[in-house]
Amino acid sequence: MINDSLFIDSFRDKQTILALSRQIKNIASKLPNKLHIMEVCGGHTHTLMRYGLGRLLPKNIEFIHGPGCPVCIMPKNRIDQAYDIACAQDTILLTLGDMMKVPGSRGSLQDARSNGKDVRFIYSPLQAIEIASKNPNKKIVFFAIGFETTTPMTASLLQRVYDLKIKNLFFHINHVLVPPPLEAILSHKDCQINALIAPSHVSVIAGAKIYQPILEHHQIPTVVSGFEPVDMMESILKLVLQVIHNEPKIEIQYSRIVNMEGNTKAQKLIEKFMTPREEFQWRGLGNIPHSALKLKEEYAYFDAEILFDGILSKTSVQDNKACRCGDILRGIARPPECKVFGRSCTPTNPLGSCMVSSEGACAAYYKYGEISS
Repeated sequence: MINDSLFIDSFRDKQTILALSRQIKNIASKLPNKLHIMEVCGGHTHTLMRYGLGRLLPKNIEFIHGPGCPVCIMPKNRIDQAYDIACAQDTILLTLGDMMKVPGSRGSLQDARSNGKDVRFIYSPLQAIEIASKNPNKKIVFFAIGFETTTPMTASLLQRVYDLKIKNLFFHINHVLVPPPLEAILSHKDCQINALIAPSHVSVIAGAKIYQPILEHHQIPTVVSGFEPVDMMESILKLVLQVIHNEPKIEIQYSRIVNMEGNTKAQKLIEKFMTPREEFQWRGLGNIPHSALKLKEEYAYFDAEILFDGILSKTSVQDNKACRCGDILRGIARPPECKVFGRSCTPTNPLGSCMVSSEGACAAYYKYGEISS
């Protein structure tokens, strides 16, 4: 029998982390310029902060936090649409836990629930089938969110609903894709990013191949990293070596799970039901072409955006002017640079999505700031 704790401990071993730190410091002086690494995923941000990895790196290596938190990038307009659906008669709205607290222009889904609306958070999308079967006279709407990581779960639920011929379960699809916002960020004239730690769980599904167009366009060193501190330090070392040798490429540090092709079965299931939208509004990044998914026309009878079209808010909604979530998601500001961070904006009273989500950069800084300073 495998001892899981011993396996995990090896990726958190202090001596290994310090040895990697020394290796990085020994060769970082050869870097031609300051290395600005964007860690795209919020899980990586939390690892950096929790283990204080920034303190183990030389001053010419700096991290820029990316938009890889699906709750954080959701614009207020989409939250408002979920709120609209929750207020519809004979309707039950289902979503995942973090989405309950994200503020829209009229409040959060948690507020809607407090006002008597039937809003429920579920641990697995497949719970929606049981809820639909127990409430045959109500419209059940699953507010689906997430990157390539969670999209197969929604596709799997769609397949089950289709096979079982369930007629009262609908989908508000908010699944987004990683490469388009990365392309938008890297193409901005003020972008300083010159290396990427790519999301690994996304790559389990989509494969590391999805970063190939970005590599070809920007010639930017890219490493798909695991989430443990040893993983992160190994990935930083790989990036430094790529830069020093002037050999930008895609490397997979997280090879125990990730490969270039990904989960082709999951990809085919997603392609069966979904297709890219013409554009999607990202919080802080604006409208990005082909950056999100929607249901295909042949499955439009499952589409909550069509079913509830007459009541859904269509206008774009600006964020709180005091909150800098948009700048943080673009990598041009850090949480402490926001005037409301840790003051009027806290995990118990979040003004912005980066503080709401457990993966958000603001939540990481608030929880682990003293460790990393």
